[in-house]
Amino acid sequence: MATRDDQDLRNIKNLIEVTIDERIESKGLVTKDDIKHLPTKDEFYSETAKIYKKLDNLETEVKLSSNRVSEHSDDLEKLKDIHPDFRHAAI
Repeated sequence: MATRDDQDLRNIKNLIEVTIDERIESKGLVTKDDIKHLPTKDEFYSETAKIYKKLDNLETEVKLSSNRVSEHSDDLEKLKDIHPDFRHAAI
């Protein structure tokens, strides 16, 4: 009966590693090394929350600006009614 020595075990280990690497590559599987540049889940959600907060602030500003523009438009219409042709009446 043949015995296995350390070199045989290293050869088996290397063969398994090569086989697994080839299988991963042929299947197109993603490894930790492929995604190490991506943010963690917590980092992602933290940044997403910041973006949503900014979006909410922008929407609020747009609503306020729209109200001001509407008020200004109403004021201009009133002025047009008072001063046709954008001129003061001659006294």
